[in-house]
Amino acid sequence: MTKTKKKIRSVADKKYLIKRLNTIEGQVRGVTSMVDEDRYCDDILIQIAAICNSLRSVGKDILKNHLETCVVKNIKEDNLEIIDDVMALFERLK
Repeated sequence: MTKTKKKIRSVADKKYLIKRLNTIEGQVRGVTSMVDEDRYCDDILIQIAAICNSLRSVGKDILKNHLETCVVKNIKEDNLEIIDDVMALFERLK
C-alpha cells in the first residue's frame, strides 16, 4: 500500500483556490448551456479557450506554491529525491 502524500494549505490558500476552481466550474456549466442553446461554434470555442487558460493559471499557482514550499522543504532536509519527483512531474505536465 502506497502512502498518500498530503499538503496542508492555509485557510486563505484553500479559499483562493476553491474560489478559482468554482469560477472555472461555472464557466464549464456555461459552455454546457451554450451547447444546449445551439450557440455558434466560435462562441463556444472562445469560452473553452478561456476555461483552458483559467485551468493553466490555477495549475501554475499550485506548481509555484509546490516549488516554494514542498520542494524547498525536502531539499533543506537533504531529501534530494524530490528533484527526481519534480522532473517526473514536469514530464507528466507536458
